Amino acid sequence: MPTRILVVEDDPDIAELIVRYLEKAEFVVDRVASGRAALEAVATRLPDLIVLDLMLPQIAGLEVCRRLRSEPRTSSIPVIMLTARGEESDRIVGLELGADDYVAKPFSPGELVARVRALLRRIHREKSTAGTPLRYGPLAVDADRHLVAIAGREIALTAKEFLLLSYLLEHRGRVLSRDVLLADVWGYRYTGGTRTVDVHVRRLREKLPLLSDALVTVKQFGYKLVDPPPSA
Repeated sequence: MPTRILVVEDDPDIAELIVRYLEKAEFVVDRVASGRAALEAVATRLPDLIVLDLMLPQIAGLEVCRRLRSEPRTSSIPVIMLTARGEESDRIVGLELGADDYVAKPFSPGELVARVRALLRRIHREKSTAGTPLRYGPLAVDADRHLVAIAGREIALTAKEFLLLSYLLEHRGRVLSRDVLLADVWGYRYTGGTRTVDVHVRRLREKLPLLSDALVTVKQFGYKLVDPPPSA
């Protein structure tokens, strides 16, 4: 089945450019021009990835992202935001809402395609990895079903949060620099700075309180996931 991407962009010239490059890369592309149309399109058919502009009519891109992440059916759809170069605060809010990546305008269409491919490749690798679910005390991560649960209760994570959690569990006890996390989890030479790592770590701590103390910040370097206490 071909990979389907939903492009949400109200500027017709930019939207046409994105669609042309994605279709050239052999993706199937649906295109809408408003936040409301984006939510309606997702409700009709789930895309494999969404390219989402922030400045949209009817419903803003940040609100679209928030609604997607609040629903279990859509919470794990990968989202790449398109932002104006000066919208740093919006980019940070978008990452905190669960967007997986962002590309600042003006951007290279080739770079956008590369980021789409890298994100999909990481997710596909995790979904296709067979084996026993990763465990951390009462926490279980099942890559086959892309499922995270604590004592049997499912926890909704975004695609990037899932990848980051899996990586931390696989490298438990090791000090991991932000640069290493960007390279190995984000899957390419990320140019957005290490702030995105901190944002995603904070969201994991919020969604998974048992990691609040166990996921240790190593000052001026990165993070380390320590072993759970024996009673966990």
